[in-house]
Amino acid sequence: MYRLAITRDFIAQHFLIGGDWGAENHRHSHHYKLQVRLRGSTLDRHGYLCDIVELERVLDEVLGRYRDRTLNELAPFAGLNPSLERFAKILHDELLARLDLRDASMAVRLWENERDWAAYGSD
Repeated sequence: MYRLAITRDFIAQHFLIGGDWGAENHRHSHHYKLQVRLRGSTLDRHGYLCDIVELERVLDEVLGRYRDRTLNELAPFAGLNPSLERFAKILHDELLARLDLRDASMAVRLWENERDWAAYGSD
């Protein structure tokens, strides 16, 4: 099984809604780290699971929508609690919709600090 992963860091803000989470209910920043992992059993004619240049381009464009923004103010989070789990799924789905992965599967892992992360997709 082939695997390919790339990682990017970015900063975004949010505030949690719908519960009493103390300081988390107020706008604050996270230094996020996103890892995109691909897995597949076949390579294309160039020997790639996925063209890493294209993967990097799409990832940078998707993250550009969230970098230095407040998640609560963006359409994918309208009326929703911008939890780490929900953010991981949103990023996964946006990337998957823009990439031609043929037979490869994709998973994302999103850290909000050095120790806490959420993942979405198939590993």
